Amino acid sequence: MRKRVLFPLIFGVAGVAVLLSLGWWQVERLAWKEGILADIGARISAAPVEVPAKVSPEVDRYLPVEVTGRIGQEALRVLVSQKQAGAGYRLISALDTGARRVLLDRGFINVAGDVPAPPEGPVMVTGNLHWPDERLSSTPENDVAGNMWFARDIAQMAGVLDTEPVLVVTRELSEPERGVTPLPVDTGGIPNDHLSYAITWFSLAAIWAAMTGVFIRRMRQAEKGKT
Repeated sequence: MRKRVLFPLIFGVAGVAVLLSLGWWQVERLAWKEGILADIGARISAAPVEVPAKVSPEVDRYLPVEVTGRIGQEALRVLVSQKQAGAGYRLISALDTGARRVLLDRGFINVAGDVPAPPEGPVMVTGNLHWPDERLSSTPENDVAGNMWFARDIAQMAGVLDTEPVLVVTRELSEPERGVTPLPVDTGGIPNDHLSYAITWFSLAAIWAAMTGVFIRRMRQAEKGKT
């Protein structure tokens, strides 16, 4: 009887060990990701600087900046949904500083609202540089002719608005726009599912252990029945 039980016992213990190791690996990944998010959060909220003359998506991602210029009249509409407000658009316009033109993410308007005219004259924008990665395999292609955008494609937008491929996401304007709510850069859009993964692996380990115990108990009961 002991020999018959030995194999399922070893198999059960090995399975639990593997599942527990996967769970602990996700716990370690969780700590790693939380550290990264803390670093990004600190970078986002740091004191703003001028937009660098040469901008690098790798080096300058999330860089807080302060820039003064005139907001262009043309606005690209990027479809987006907000929990409290529902469906709407991000407005992307050109910001002309006189020396250069960059993209400006002005913020959110309700899907049923009209696109408001930008402030007259120069405004000072405090925000962050960003290169969002929003396109999935299921994301439709942007309808440039119909001004319906499904992802902030920096290169494509820069081509349409004749700007540098540099996006400043508004955090604050010196002259706030009526009807436009800034959607500043934060860490909310960065996935961090490691805790749920860890719970899943630990739960599977508990289930595996329970099933192994039930299987061995039934084997013992069946053996006793024969005797």
